[in-house]
Amino acid sequence: MKKVLTMILLLALTATLFAACGKKAEETPTPTEAVTATPDVNPTDAPTGTPTEEPYTAAKINVAVLKGPTAIGMVKLMSDAENKQAKNDYTFTVAGTADEITASIIKGDIPVAAVPSNLASVLYNKTKGGVTVCAVNTLGVLYIVETGDTIHSVADLKGKTIFATGAGTTPEYTLRYLLKSAGIDPDKDVTLTFLSEASEAAARIAASDGNVIAMLPQPYVATVQAKMPNVRVALDVTAEWDKLNDSSIVTGVIVANTAWLKDNDKAFRVFLDEYKLSTAFATANVDEAAELVEHFDIFKAAIAKKAIPQCNIVCYTGDEMKKAVSAYLKVLFDANPASIGGAMPADDFYYMQ
Repeated sequence: MKKVLTMILLLALTATLFAACGKKAEETPTPTEAVTATPDVNPTDAPTGTPTEEPYTAAKINVAVLKGPTAIGMVKLMSDAENKQAKNDYTFTVAGTADEITASIIKGDIPVAAVPSNLASVLYNKTKGGVTVCAVNTLGVLYIVETGDTIHSVADLKGKTIFATGAGTTPEYTLRYLLKSAGIDPDKDVTLTFLSEASEAAARIAASDGNVIAMLPQPYVATVQAKMPNVRVALDVTAEWDKLNDSSIVTGVIVANTAWLKDNDKAFRVFLDEYKLSTAFATANVDEAAELVEHFDIFKAAIAKKAIPQCNIVCYTGDEMKKAVSAYLKVLFDANPASIGGAMPADDFYYMQ
């Protein structure tokens, strides 16, 4: 009997041991029991930092603008340069007419300038590609004003004397195009009197006793109206142009000397970035921009404040610039090939980033 009991106890103990072993075999190892693979890489072989660009060295660049709307978009950059906050070392020239700076642009003494759009094409053709157009900076800014109340359409200009500025540049050819479109011969049916600067046209209006008709750009319109409240805007030249064309008037552009541009592309790209910010500042901060316009002796702040919203200041580059300039030049070319230098510019005329 004792042997039987002993055998039963041994069998029970064996069954218990097998059950315990089976349970442990089915258990999932705890995280502390898991084996972690050690990568076969020496930590010292890993990169110790990210590459950094070399510091940019400021370039010396002479820039010219004309005393008018083309200068307004530049004033913030001019201020930054004056306060040593610009990325390049700029020297700015504010010229009364494009003739004052044309030779310097061609020679490269002033490698970057704001000029009338058709003049950019004329210089390109004259120098066989020596000038490149890089941005549109100003759209339509021209207005027909008078001291009377006789002009209500372009057709009403027939038989009149019209004072204007910009002989041989965008204003003249824009006016001639509008007159011809209204059936008016610019050389026979009207008397076009071109003066060297818009300030002279403003003086003629102020000195006259009779009705004077003039085509002026902003901010000169605001200047005249501030002195003579009886001067009224008879026609918005941009609106009249838009009635006839799908393209916009492109008054001013930024050009660069082509040879200089090839050697200084990085510096020019820095300029273009700074200029874009400058134009954005001028349109978004009219009061502050107006103060800078007066600071740089372009116009009085009170005049600039009224004029800036009507100056169509922009900064078109790349495809947008090419489309706007080429469309405008095509209209001028069809009307008078000489107005853009005798031929439409080739693709290398346009600076494409």
